[in-house]
This record gives sequence, C-alpha cells and structure tokens, in this order.
Amino acid sequence: MSTEENKNSFEWVWYVIGLLTGMLAVLAVTTSFGYVVLGGILGLIFAAVFLNKIVKGREY
Repeated sequence: MSTEENKNSFEWVWYVIGLLTGMLAVLAVTTSFGYVVLGGILGLIFAAVFLNKIVKGREY
C-alpha cells in the first residue's frame, strides 16, 4: 500500500459506523452492557465483510 493510498483510505470510517450502529441497535432493544459490547463486535464483523467482500476493488 503506497503512502498516497494511505492518505486517501477511509476504510476506518466503515468500521466505526459498523461499531456504532451495532451498539446502538442492541442498546435500543436491551440496556445490558454485555449485549451492547456483543452488538459492537457483530457490527465490526459486518463492516469487515462489507469492505472485504462487497466493495473490494471498487474505484471511488
């Protein structure tokens, strides 16, 4: 990965969005801290699948 590609890489945004939406979705259903953490982990997994399988190689 070149330094120019590193400057323009916004993949971390998708991971943050996945983390937050997973946590907020579980928080809307239950207020248990353990389930909120589990929802965040599931959100990160869905973000990783989205980036690596669905949009891999797509030009912006």
